[in-house]
Amino acid sequence: MTERTPLLHYRLVSSVHDSEQPAPPAAERREQLPGSPGPGPRPGPGPGPGPGPGHRSSQQRKQPQKLSIFFGVVVPTLLSMFSVVLFLRIGFVVGQAGLLQAIVMFLVAYFIISMTVLSVCAISTNGALDAGGAYYMISRALGPEFGGSIGLMFFLANVCGSALYVLGLVEAILSTFGIPEDQTVAASSYQILPSGYWWSLLYATGIALLCLFVCLIGAHIYAKATFIIFLVVMVVLCTIFISFFAVKPRIITLPSSAINGTGIPTTANFTGFKLETLKGNLMAHYTVDYTTGTMMTFATVFAVMFNGCTGIMAGSNMSGDLKNPSFSIPRGTITAVIFTFIIYNLLSILVACTCDRLLLQRDYSFLRDINVCYPFVIIGVYSSTLSAAMSNLIGASRILYALAKDDLFGTVLSLAKRTSHSGNPWVSVLISWFLVQLVLFAGKLNTIASIVTIFFLLVYAAVDLACLALEWASAPNFRPTFRYFTWHTCVLGIIGCAIMMFLINAIYASASIAFMLLLLLLIHYLSPTSSWGYISQALIFHQVRKYLLMLDVRKDHIKFWRPQILLMVSNPRSTVGLITFINDIKKSGLYVLGHVQLGDLSTLPSDPLQSQYESWLSLVDHLNIKAFVNLTLADSVRHGVQHLLFISGLGGMRPNTLVLGFYDDCLPRDKLSSSESTDPFSHSQEIEQPPLFHFTSLRGTSDRPDYGEFGDGKVLGPQEYVAIISDAMKMLKNVVLARYFNDFDRVQCLSPSSSGKVFVDVWPINLMRPDSCSYVDTCSLFLLQLACILNMVKAWRKATLRLFLCVEEGRSVRASEEKLGQLLKELRIKALVCIVPWDEVVALHWQRQGGWNKKEQSESPDSAGDEKMERAVEEEEEDDYVNSFPSNATRVSDDYLSAVNRLILDQAQPPPAVRFLYLPRPPADTRRYTAYLRQLELLTQDLGPTLLIHGVTPVITTDL
Repeated sequence: MTERTPLLHYRLVSSVHDSEQPAPPAAERREQLPGSPGPGPRPGPGPGPGPGPGHRSSQQRKQPQKLSIFFGVVVPTLLSMFSVVLFLRIGFVVGQAGLLQAIVMFLVAYFIISMTVLSVCAISTNGALDAGGAYYMISRALGPEFGGSIGLMFFLANVCGSALYVLGLVEAILSTFGIPEDQTVAASSYQILPSGYWWSLLYATGIALLCLFVCLIGAHIYAKATFIIFLVVMVVLCTIFISFFAVKPRIITLPSSAINGTGIPTTANFTGFKLETLKGNLMAHYTVDYTTGTMMTFATVFAVMFNGCTGIMAGSNMSGDLKNPSFSIPRGTITAVIFTFIIYNLLSILVACTCDRLLLQRDYSFLRDINVCYPFVIIGVYSSTLSAAMSNLIGASRILYALAKDDLFGTVLSLAKRTSHSGNPWVSVLISWFLVQLVLFAGKLNTIASIVTIFFLLVYAAVDLACLALEWASAPNFRPTFRYFTWHTCVLGIIGCAIMMFLINAIYASASIAFMLLLLLLIHYLSPTSSWGYISQALIFHQVRKYLLMLDVRKDHIKFWRPQILLMVSNPRSTVGLITFINDIKKSGLYVLGHVQLGDLSTLPSDPLQSQYESWLSLVDHLNIKAFVNLTLADSVRHGVQHLLFISGLGGMRPNTLVLGFYDDCLPRDKLSSSESTDPFSHSQEIEQPPLFHFTSLRGTSDRPDYGEFGDGKVLGPQEYVAIISDAMKMLKNVVLARYFNDFDRVQCLSPSSSGKVFVDVWPINLMRPDSCSYVDTCSLFLLQLACILNMVKAWRKATLRLFLCVEEGRSVRASEEKLGQLLKELRIKALVCIVPWDEVVALHWQRQGGWNKKEQSESPDSAGDEKMERAVEEEEEDDYVNSFPSNATRVSDDYLSAVNRLILDQAQPPPAVRFLYLPRPPADTRRYTAYLRQLELLTQDLGPTLLIHGVTPVITTDL
């Protein structure tokens, strides 16, 4: 086995044992792959048939050795949390803040990290973990953008933290064994090391090489090394506790650096257990810190103390090297947090009871002076600091390895994927060590120390955010076995981390957040799409469902009406122009692309629509439109459209407008293939190009004909087409018929004409009903509303609306124009009103109408009386004439329609980008559907992109 078997494979393949045999350890279970021995105890080495023993032993040699809870989580976390704070800063905290405030600080600090620990436990017990620790948790929960940005910051924090601890160890060594720079002769016999920048860099490089050597060998050797250091630290800690009871009261000489003013004593007292000492150390007494010369406050002392609590992720970083990360991380981390909390508070109490305040404030290394064995504390400082440096280095390498495996940064980190036969990412270790070495050149890291702490806090906040998002999304698959958390603990953790970040340094905190957001944007736009799942999708679903339930259709108001469009598409190859144009007039409303496929599910082996969704969704991405896709299977196109009108949308978000391509015999053109390179509406360069689109060929390129911009072959006749229009109106849906959009190109249409302007022509009068000149019926106002919405779109704002007012002789042109202008003013619609005399056109209608009347009077005298009565009713109810005059399509002649068509063409100087015309209601007599469709065809002949619009509901108001 030269490669590591995936963790999921280990989980799926389980060994089979006799019921009497106990279950093998986790590591042993993972090794039992297909082909391993069957039931019974595991055979030992030695001769045997087949691949059993020999094969098994080779697997053991090459299989990475996994770490247990204690070695993999408890020990690294304890050493990272103790570090130098335990030995050099516990007296500083008590001396400045007093025992009571010190305990409060520890309670607050551990409350903050405990909230994060609960989140870590919840996420880590919700599924299998791989290498990367916190990065793996955040990326799999919040997606690659958050995971990659936080992961990179966490990697840099570990790199800088490792360098910080290395330099801290160098300073600790030089403070004991170094010759001061201003002295040429050592003050004591053990001061043998020369000091200076380059000497310090040399010592730091040597320590970093030692850490590199341990980490290159592997996590198992690291665990052994840290265990040895852990034993040393525990022994030193025991001697410290013993010293408080065993050492007698003594006078301790303060360091010369602490005596920087007159009146300050040169000695301080270790009093042993005395009530007076405890009373003197109970309350706070903030003074100037002798190492920095700055006045201490609660916030500054708290920030220093909190640095010792930021190692809770040390065990999580080893997730890829643990036997069972989901089991080990929660138990190990909680154990380490509880243990350190107890130790810190016990030490604070013992220090407050035995050392006077002057000693605590003026000698931060007093534990060395009161220890039963003088060198033990020095050894403890060296050991804990070296362990923290190694922990940060190996943690950084594991995070870098996880980032490289996920390919979030492309080929930049491709080398970091390489591992040894034992699974150790040695290239990542080398890269991490190299960056640590670069940071060491800084010499001093007082500034970076604050940034490192803030980076850690930002990671903790992100872990809390990930857990909060999973909890709020209410995803059924989020069911961690660790249940001692709620969304309240996550929120408290986020707030606590944010407060601490800005408490430590507001400028660095703001800069870190800005850096994270910059990385987030870069990864969002540059990284490939991941298959991890995005928590944003679950959260959006949860919120959308909630708000859809709140969207009450009974509270709809005309003031807030917006078009919600269902566009029926037969073959997207010929409807690219129409799809993108309708996207412009939706005005942030619902936009659904509907498609009907003919068939009967009972006669098919499976649903044929499931395989088509991917192509349709790729089309939506390619055209960069905001639309949903709804496909249906039906025995006829008419029934399919009815299905979509009934079921499309949810709650208050349902289509109120049906858009159909016009029924004609124009040969469609494949615009989708040309849009691969020239489509002006496609702005997404990352999306794969239309070879993904598996749409059928168009009429003229295959044996399957198409009937226009709507439908799937010549399976829809004119009778059924008009019936679809009638059905939609019966369902109180607005209807739009789009003609001549096969070759529509928005860029070309919006290019200024010779006059330098772009026009949109609006004819809000029923041209198939010349005996009525009403501009204020429901349909006309709906037509005006759609034209106004189009003019509000950014790309169409430069277009000018031209509203054509048709007048006859004998009517006051000026009065009609003023009346229409007043209406437009009330409706807040800016348009250019054009007067169109159409006496000659109307005369053609009345001449033909008179012939019909004479013929009808000779055939049926009663019908003439009925018609007069009908005319009287229509004049009284002219505002609603569309509904009361269903047979208007049979009352106009072809000559009249041709004349109207020429009138429209004559007024188009310069030609408009698109026309809006009034669509009359289909006749009540279904036998006249074909004649109705022919009249629409004559009316719109050669007009260019044209919308025939019929509105059935009020959509516009003048009220506030």
